[in-house]
Amino acid sequence: MKVIFDKDFQKVIEKTKDNSFKEQVKKQIEKIINNPEIGKPMRYNRKGTRELYLGSFRLSYKYHQDKDILEFLELYHKDEQ
Repeated sequence: MKVIFDKDFQKVIEKTKDNSFKEQVKKQIEKIINNPEIGKPMRYNRKGTRELYLGSFRLSYKYHQDKDILEFLELYHKDEQ
C-alpha cells in the first residue's frame, strides 16, 4: 500500500508543537494503514473520504482501493468544519 500525505496535512503537523498530540496522530495513522475502512465515511460534498476522531480534531483521509493508495488529506479542529 502506498501512503501519501497532502501538503496542507504536512504543514499542520509541522506547526503542531504538542509532541503528545503528534504521537496520537502517528498512532491513528498506523491504525488507518492497518485497516483503511476504520474511519467514519463522509457524505455529501466530502463523499469518498473518511474521518477518524482525535479528541476535538478530525483526521480526514481517502482510500483508493483500486490503486491501493491511502491519501491523508486534512487534520482540523471540529469547529472548522
